[in-house]
Amino acid sequence: MISTPRQLKWDIRFLELAAFIARWSKDPSTKVGAVIVDKDLRIVSAGFNGLPRDVQDSPDRYDDKNKKYSMIVHGELNAILFAPRSVHGCTLYTWPFAPCSVCASLIVQVGITRVVAPMCTKEPGHWIHESIERTSVTFIEAGVELVLPKVNLTMQVNSEVVNA
Repeated sequence: MISTPRQLKWDIRFLELAAFIARWSKDPSTKVGAVIVDKDLRIVSAGFNGLPRDVQDSPDRYDDKNKKYSMIVHGELNAILFAPRSVHGCTLYTWPFAPCSVCASLIVQVGITRVVAPMCTKEPGHWIHESIERTSVTFIEAGVELVLPKVNLTMQVNSEVVNA
């Protein structure tokens, strides 16, 4: 499906919001933000990656990749879990790249029908490319539209620049 100029404008706005929310993550290596929006462009929920509620959010847990990967809750999942209502038929915006393959399965299960993420700018061979490929297959088979616009967002927020 080709996005209209109006849709692209809203897609960029919500990607900017996801990028802003990603800054709230304490993960020093990958800050992920997610925003869920309904068909009327109303924000339903938002989330960022981090350790579970009431679990000690210490730097040593983020520095040890094995600990981090076994404990962290992805931004997409946090947005789904904190949604105050059904996200069926909604659009999910993620930053800085498309959801991983595990999150993709959860996205399908809750009925999200469209996912928008910036085109991956990581070098070929980076682990994210393989994950996005698996995500793409899952979404194609489940009928979830995956939109990967080539965007170059630069935001100045509290003296910190966010680039894609």
